[in-house]
Amino acid sequence: MGMLDRLLSSPEPFISDGGMETDLIFHHGADMPLFASFVLLDSPEGREMLRRYAVSYFDLAQSAGRGFVLGTPTWRANGGWGPKLGLDDAGIRDVNRRAMAFARELRDAHPWRDHILIEGALGPAGDGYAPEQLLTPDEAYRLHNAQLETFAEEGVDIASAFTITHPGEAIGMINRARDLGLPFALSFTVEIDGRLPTGQDLASALDQVETATDGYVRYYGINCAHPEHFGEQLPSGWVNRIGMIRPNASRRSHAELDEATELDDGDPDEFGALYAEMAGRLPELRVVGGCCGSDMRHIKALIAAGV
Repeated sequence: MGMLDRLLSSPEPFISDGGMETDLIFHHGADMPLFASFVLLDSPEGREMLRRYAVSYFDLAQSAGRGFVLGTPTWRANGGWGPKLGLDDAGIRDVNRRAMAFARELRDAHPWRDHILIEGALGPAGDGYAPEQLLTPDEAYRLHNAQLETFAEEGVDIASAFTITHPGEAIGMINRARDLGLPFALSFTVEIDGRLPTGQDLASALDQVETATDGYVRYYGINCAHPEHFGEQLPSGWVNRIGMIRPNASRRSHAELDEATELDDGDPDEFGALYAEMAGRLPELRVVGGCCGSDMRHIKALIAAGV
């Protein structure tokens, strides 16, 4: 049985990490222009920072007896952000290839290796809080092509897109993954009102994507808002298709977080308790973790709360 099949059939959700970028920047002093964690692959110091970060979560998963989802540091390594960071198409492919090799090295060196799934992490071509433009599926297909092709070539267990803000981009990403035969998961950003940053309600966005892509994704996710902001607003018709939840630690809106100069990491214990309430309404929850502002404390708290 492959790792993805094990995740999909596991009686307990696999755990994942918290908000890697905010954790490494604010707690570990990482220099990551435009929140691009892949730049850490370019130096021994950066690679060691990524290694310590990942191994701490491997150890947590092992102690809890849980599967773990290891995301590659490639949230910004796409055709939208790559050129802003000096990467052409070949550079984007090289970064994603090296990130995959690094992830395999980390997994294979750990005693819990047989319980670790490697996830190729994708992000939006624009801002995950406030999109500058709404992409058509064809535009998104092209912008995410190099990254998705590399993940397929490297044999990633699943590719997962995070902080997606509108259906057009989601549809294009999924269509390219489907053409490649690449397992895919998709997670939308929601605001404090439970709606996408565009104002669209989550249920209609999910319906639009599911219809346009013939239900190709293995599961959908919700990310980048506090559990209080969407826990009570989960679309009832979609609870069996939502398999991943990665909330923010903070109750602040995205506009407030954009202007903040210090990290708001909220209350980890409250985060865990609210997470457990929300998880109880999602019978097909497969992956649990955090997003902006969350860290190891928040993941330990949700485990302690019985998620």
